Amino acid sequence: MIIMLPIRPLIATAMVASATGLLAVPAQATQQAVTPTLVGIRAAHHYGLDRLVFEFRGRVPAQRDVRYVSKLIADGSGQTVDAVGSALLQIRFSQADGHDRRGDITYGPARRTYALPGVIQVVNTGDFEATLTFGAGLAKRAPFRVYALTQPSRVVVDIATPYRTVPVRDHFLNMANYNTGRKPYTTAVRRPVIAPVTAFGALQRLFAGPTQAEKAQGLRFVASKATGFSKLTVKNGIARVYLTGRVTSGGSTFTIADQIRPTLKQFPSIKWVKIYDAAGGTERPTGPSDSIPQSLEP
Repeated sequence: MIIMLPIRPLIATAMVASATGLLAVPAQATQQAVTPTLVGIRAAHHYGLDRLVFEFRGRVPAQRDVRYVSKLIADGSGQTVDAVGSALLQIRFSQADGHDRRGDITYGPARRTYALPGVIQVVNTGDFEATLTFGAGLAKRAPFRVYALTQPSRVVVDIATPYRTVPVRDHFLNMANYNTGRKPYTTAVRRPVIAPVTAFGALQRLFAGPTQAEKAQGLRFVASKATGFSKLTVKNGIARVYLTGRVTSGGSTFTIADQIRPTLKQFPSIKWVKIYDAAGGTERPTGPSDSIPQSLEP
């Protein structure tokens, strides 16, 4: 037996599609097809924790993976991505984008520094094939929890800060002063660091650079091509800083040394600062004096 189905609704739908060039798609299916786009990153300290928030246009990414890693790897290239911190938290969103159709970033700076007890830096490590990845450099490894909120769509990472911090000063280049020859060339900003290793914390925060607000005020970190520091020792009033990377002044009279010295000399236990290059060289390795490697000479 052959069953005849009514054809009028099918014909009507086909006629509408032919006239408009479009086929009707259920609203729910359209919403699910749109890839969430990251539009903002922010962080703030609350009692007992630092809160890191990722805000999306569209729905919340369905797949989220947050974990501690030994190093940050760039999606696609496989290269290591530097981030300042004693612990590294990887935050990955699947089926999410951080750019628009033109390829422009939609969430602001891809690398940003925070003056918070736990969160030091947040850096993008990938926006590749609808996988969006970030790394957070933290002052210390601590418990965390991840949850989602809506209206607007957000993924929240709460990182515990169960430790005592004390305020220190980091000295960054003040571009306005430097360009007009007005000393001092550096401006001090406050940072919270974990006691009792305050000198280490201050130096770590120095390498993280100024916050976005501080950059807007004309503050900059002059790295002199240093990628970080491998060791800091303090003994008999002398701090010894061992830099990494191909350190060079580039012919400039202002170098990374001009930020390291005032940052470390704020501590009563430090009278002199000796800075070494990656090969372990410095001009005056002994005696009560400051010292820099030959490569930092103008």
